[in-house]
Amino acid sequence: MIAPAADPAPVVFAALADPTRWNLLGTLAEQGEGTATTLAAQLPVSRPAVIKHLVVLDRAGLVERRRHGREVRYTVRPERLDATARRMAEVAAAWDKRLAAIKRLAEAAEGAASEDATSS
Repeated sequence: MIAPAADPAPVVFAALADPTRWNLLGTLAEQGEGTATTLAAQLPVSRPAVIKHLVVLDRAGLVERRRHGREVRYTVRPERLDATARRMAEVAAAWDKRLAAIKRLAEAAEGAASEDATSS
C-alpha cells in the first residue's frame, strides 16, 4: 500500500480538476509532445495561459519538459497517472471489503430477525 505522504492522487486530482489542464494533457497524450505555442494553437486559451497550466502539470509530475534548441517541448509522464490509478484501485478494493462486511452484517441481522418472526 502507498504511504499517505507518497500518495500522488491529491496532487494529480488537483492539477486535473481544471478542464483546460485536462484537455491540455489529453492533447499532449494524443500528439506525443508539444510546445506551448503549438498547444495554444489547438486550445481556446492564450500561450501565456498554456504555459501557466503546463507549470501546474509539471509540478504535479504529469508532464516532462525538455529543452530542444530555443523551444521547450512537453511530453506526458504516464507513470504519475499509473501511480494514481493504482492508488485509486487500492481505495476501491478497501471500500469493496467494507461494503461486503456491511452486507454480511445486514444479511445476518435480517436472518436473525426472520428467525425471531417464525419462532413467535
